[in-house]
Amino acid sequence: MPSVAMQDVMALARDRQRASASGPPVTVGEARATFAPAGRLHPVPDDVLVSEVSAGGVPAHWLAAPGADADRVLLFLHGGGYELGSLRSDGELAARLGRASGMRVLFPEYRLAPEHPFPAAIDDVRAVWRWLRTDQQLDARSLAVAGDSAGGGLAVALLVATRDAGDPLPAAAVLMSPTVDLTSSGASMAERVNEDPISTPALLRRLAADYLAGADPETPLASPLFASLSGLPPLLVQVGTADLLLSDSQRLAAAAAGAGVDVRLEVGDGLPHVYQLALGTPEAAEATERVGTFLRERVP
Repeated sequence: MPSVAMQDVMALARDRQRASASGPPVTVGEARATFAPAGRLHPVPDDVLVSEVSAGGVPAHWLAAPGADADRVLLFLHGGGYELGSLRSDGELAARLGRASGMRVLFPEYRLAPEHPFPAAIDDVRAVWRWLRTDQQLDARSLAVAGDSAGGGLAVALLVATRDAGDPLPAAAVLMSPTVDLTSSGASMAERVNEDPISTPALLRRLAADYLAGADPETPLASPLFASLSGLPPLLVQVGTADLLLSDSQRLAAAAAGAGVDVRLEVGDGLPHVYQLALGTPEAAEATERVGTFLRERVP
């Protein structure tokens, strides 16, 4: 059962969900300006050094907590349905994971739909990855990738594209409630409707349609659940049962394991979509600690 603190976060999210359903439609700009995926925004801590950089032509931010190893880098890809999200919404989580793992974090602001549909986001992420490897001359073994929601889908797509190109892969990947099936075919899309306090099937289908802009939803770099997953690095997948995308994580983990990938699936009972964003809850703290341990063990 979720903690009292997490129940408060979920209650706030459900209130927002109801208000959105009964209120007038909002523009993309308004949605981006008010996007707070955990109900409340949490700023990047003051002791984290934030610096702007152009990473292969993609605007990005370096986040360095005290003591972070500059030679070990975590590429963090934010969520938001490929349409929302930024350092403002996800920067605190990215910085927290960097602190827990002792790694410097690169946070790209990849292009968003509907202005920039598929494959703009994955093209940007691949450009950032090439920049880390060539411009920054970082060994792939000293790199890891993490992503939440849509960012988790982009993380898997990056792994697949990098493997297919015959290039060295990062040492590990962390996926938090990843979006890996834009066909919305997972059983949880129907079974968890009354439990998910954040998303609705209609919202997820609209975001997918805006991102795809007519592309085949089973295209592997858009829906990496449909890609071959053989040869990928160790994966840590975290998801809650109060999430319409629960099945995405479960099917991804099963497919990865079946392809011989070292994968760990952690399912939080009663927890919502990307519960790791809920700063101040014991569930987010425990998940962060597990991510930190996972990355410290796998990124030398």
